[in-house]
Amino acid sequence: MDYTRLGNTGLQISRICLGMMSYGTPDWRDWVLDLDASRPLVKSAVDAGITFFDTADMYSVGASEEVTGTLLREFFDDREDYVLATKVFMPMSKRPNDGGLSRKHILASIDNSLRRLGTEYVDLYQIHRWDPNTPIEETMEALHDVVRAGKARYIGASSMYAWQFAKAQHTADLGGWTRFVSMQDHYNLLYREEEREMHPFCEDQGVGVIPWSPLARGRLTRLPEQNTTVRAGSDPVADRMYGEADAAVVQAVADVAKARGLPMAQVALAWMLHKPAISAPIIGATKPGHVEDAVAAVDVELTDEEIATLEAAYVPHPVLGHQ
Repeated sequence: MDYTRLGNTGLQISRICLGMMSYGTPDWRDWVLDLDASRPLVKSAVDAGITFFDTADMYSVGASEEVTGTLLREFFDDREDYVLATKVFMPMSKRPNDGGLSRKHILASIDNSLRRLGTEYVDLYQIHRWDPNTPIEETMEALHDVVRAGKARYIGASSMYAWQFAKAQHTADLGGWTRFVSMQDHYNLLYREEEREMHPFCEDQGVGVIPWSPLARGRLTRLPEQNTTVRAGSDPVADRMYGEADAAVVQAVADVAKARGLPMAQVALAWMLHKPAISAPIIGATKPGHVEDAVAAVDVELTDEEIATLEAAYVPHPVLGHQ
């Protein structure tokens, strides 16, 4: 495993981040694994050198954080040996103040997340989305207070427009508050719209990019006729994001993978790891091979010709993933 700094911070992270959305309770989603089923997958990631783990309060409505905290305490002797990230914004109940980025919700949510995770702090506390109903000044000051209280070491953001991210950073500067150090956005070979504005902005500002869905919810790991997994058969979100127009890109991944004698997942992740803006893609794993492919991708060197082949068939998309 290779390691890198998260943006221009001094924080060292593994080049692969294990996303913990797949672990929690199947009561939330059919494809989610419970604690016992999650244990061998997380252990395989730890054994492979992954030290960066990302979850969110809303995953399995809190159960993902509980599983994450339990397993990381099992597999690491020292809290300083891993980097833990979680998120806030999505509704956690039907109560009117149990969602969004108000000061009230942020300060309550960090305490609830720390309790579920069983830790005194998270390394990276991220806003899960942009909140149009809360002044950004209120949000940034509340996040700054979370950092000042020692409950988070850094703060990050997730999918939004580049102008919104720039506004948040500028607001932090004006208030003398903590800036975001990372952007967790929707980015993969099937969806490259973030290359237009968000990634250049992040590179210019020294913000690390940690994309979600780097394998397009599995679409980049197999040909369309092979979509037989539980998640592939019950994932309306992916059906809205990707369609027939993306088939040529998937075929290109398959062609490069076949020529190299590699799994498609390794090729798709290796392409992303070549991008200078990317600190670490966040991968999901529900089978041992998922972790193995992700870790192996770190060492895959693609040629300029192979990269051009993978990118040639791209079809522009409307903005996806900001909701």
